[in-house]
Amino acid sequence: MKTDIQISNEAKLLPIDEIAKNLGIDTDLLTHFGKYKAKIDLEALDVEKEDGKLILVTAITPTPAGEGKTTTNVGLSMALNKLGKTAVTAIREPSLGPSFGMKGGAAGGGYAQVVPMVDINLHFTGDIHAITAANNLLSAMIDNSIYQGNPLDIDVRRVVWKRALDMNDRALRNITIGLGGLGDGIPRQDGFNISVASEVMAILCLADSISDLKERLSRMIVAYDRKRNPVTCEQIGATGALSVLLYEAIKPNLVQTLENTPALIHGGPFANIAHGCNSVLATKMGLRYADYVVTEAGFGADLGAEKFFDIKCRSANLNPDGVVIVATIRALKMHGGVKKDELSQENVDAISHGFANLEKHMENLDRFGVPYIVALNRFPTDSDAEVAELRRLMEDRGVPLALSDVFSKGGEGGIEMAEMLLEVMENQKSEFHYLYDVEDTIENKIRTISQKIYGADSVNFSKEAMTSLRLFEKIGYGNLPICMAKTQYSFSDDATKLGRPTDFDIEIRELRLSAGAGFIVAITGAIMTMPGLPKVPAANNIDILPDGEIVGLF
Repeated sequence: MKTDIQISNEAKLLPIDEIAKNLGIDTDLLTHFGKYKAKIDLEALDVEKEDGKLILVTAITPTPAGEGKTTTNVGLSMALNKLGKTAVTAIREPSLGPSFGMKGGAAGGGYAQVVPMVDINLHFTGDIHAITAANNLLSAMIDNSIYQGNPLDIDVRRVVWKRALDMNDRALRNITIGLGGLGDGIPRQDGFNISVASEVMAILCLADSISDLKERLSRMIVAYDRKRNPVTCEQIGATGALSVLLYEAIKPNLVQTLENTPALIHGGPFANIAHGCNSVLATKMGLRYADYVVTEAGFGADLGAEKFFDIKCRSANLNPDGVVIVATIRALKMHGGVKKDELSQENVDAISHGFANLEKHMENLDRFGVPYIVALNRFPTDSDAEVAELRRLMEDRGVPLALSDVFSKGGEGGIEMAEMLLEVMENQKSEFHYLYDVEDTIENKIRTISQKIYGADSVNFSKEAMTSLRLFEKIGYGNLPICMAKTQYSFSDDATKLGRPTDFDIEIRELRLSAGAGFIVAITGAIMTMPGLPKVPAANNIDILPDGEIVGLF
């Protein structure tokens, strides 16, 4: 089979105006970025149409074996179009950090890709650069206020706003700024987050209008004064300037799949430290013009789906109609104890043991009241016996299993999945509800997620976390949703515990308040907001040839 980049380069793309017209969007509402990319003005939301149905694609706990969540998302949208429906795929923008680090590109794969793939994985329409600029303008204005007499009485030990860069650079996690002469600023400790972990990114993806964007930016807490009172972006005087930098970035981006299905790719909040979903505006744009919007959330369902439901859907008043959980034989075998270099060997017993991970995700989805199916993303090494064992286990559980081969066959390979999902959604109406009441205490909300979704015995809070918890409740932020920052590789906060671990506690190391985005981040284990590069980063193999062809990105 051809490589992703070969398939992408051979794609027959339609002009973006044609993609917009096919969806019913007036081309006068487009801002073009070349022939195949465009931004959609927010005025496009002002049409009288009944919203379509919302489908979430999530997955089992990710492994190095790969699950193919984005590939399945794209393939499902193409399959729905083949069935005569109008479908849109709505996904996140890739970050440059992972693209040049370990993960590589993030635009699907095989014959289920969004294109132009190279553009999407590099600078795209500049949204993440705008996020970076806005984040760092605020940083500069904070330090300037301190330098210019500190009229807000900011405690330099309690500046919580960090600078941002869309690269993996561990050396910037903890730095000292303001060194040099008297004119070089006030020395203090600082650090960098990767841009997609900035609260500005989370706000961009949760705002439903320019006015909502400005309101959210204004209430971001950037520091505390010497009396422990919060200092906001509005007090710094930066709200208007940040809004101007984000004026174009807030508009959803329109591209297409290999089969010319419309694709809305917009926003990309870090799936650990934030909610990990594409923008509310892109999702609502799709719902306004399509019969079905197929979107996704970050990592496995314990992180991604829970945050999608409890943060994004709650914030935007969205009501999901169906869910697809993506699984692979390879990943199930890893959760069943098989080493990565032995995954190609048939092991039916490992499927039985690894099924516990998938079963826990299904139990979790039952808590939200949304009908779902499981899609098995097929690999050539999957044996008939292994697939038969999974099918038996699924029949015992009473949940439909669809075989998906969108990687090799595109939309045609997703017909079974699409038909099965439509049937389930027709026969089981969504009774969507949240996991917890936001008016509960911060501590109880964290315990609810940890015990019901992860299966933890209990939750332990560090002294620092409890101090923050009491402060947040004191200053009026106790009624916000919780955004758990946890390893994606395990239900627990220990990445080595695969499958369905038991007899574990969740350790809350730190709490961070994202007052503008509207959630409290609970940091567990060794989660970091500025990744580092691996020993051999993907950047080592990326190059451009004399004819302009880019190689090594996928």
